[in-house]
Amino acid sequence: MLKRSGVCCDSILADQKKGFRKHMSTPQNLIARCQQGDTHAYTRLYEQHARNVYNAICRYIDHTGEAEDLLQETFVEAYHAIGKLQDAERFGPWVKRIGINKAISSLRRRRLKLTELDTDHTVMVEEATVDEEDFEYTMSRVNQAIAELPLVYRTVFQLHAVEHIPLVEIAELLGMAASTARVQYLRARTKILDMLKEGLYER
Repeated sequence: MLKRSGVCCDSILADQKKGFRKHMSTPQNLIARCQQGDTHAYTRLYEQHARNVYNAICRYIDHTGEAEDLLQETFVEAYHAIGKLQDAERFGPWVKRIGINKAISSLRRRRLKLTELDTDHTVMVEEATVDEEDFEYTMSRVNQAIAELPLVYRTVFQLHAVEHIPLVEIAELLGMAASTARVQYLRARTKILDMLKEGLYER
């Protein structure tokens, strides 16, 4: 009887420990601990979100070393600003946006002309018609087509289509007119569909 009772107690204790560890790893708990200066909690947040942030940075920065440096800078900045974060559930999107902003700033520091294409707004761009066949291409093929876009098209397209950042905000981020951002996004989308439909990338 005592043995059975002991087993039962061990099981209860194990469940309690498991529940405690789970509680300690929730976004709310980790953020609260970080805001109190707990570096171990921030290490846990880094482990949970670093890969996603790094992949986002790499959409704009080709050089691995630079992308890694920007990743570290992103989490250092986030750590110092984490006291301003009110919604713990938003930490992932928040820190990823910091990384994207740093990637775009890096491009601009290199003085790459992000507005060098299609600045003639007298040319109207129509919305591309998309049918169900367009969705039969795998993501790897679509990504190959995106990689072939000129820098400005690729940057605007990924910020809007992948990161879901409004075009007006993208224009401010890149230092261009809102109309320029819209034109470049629509032309980027058209070029991607044209490359896929012309068979440049097999299905």
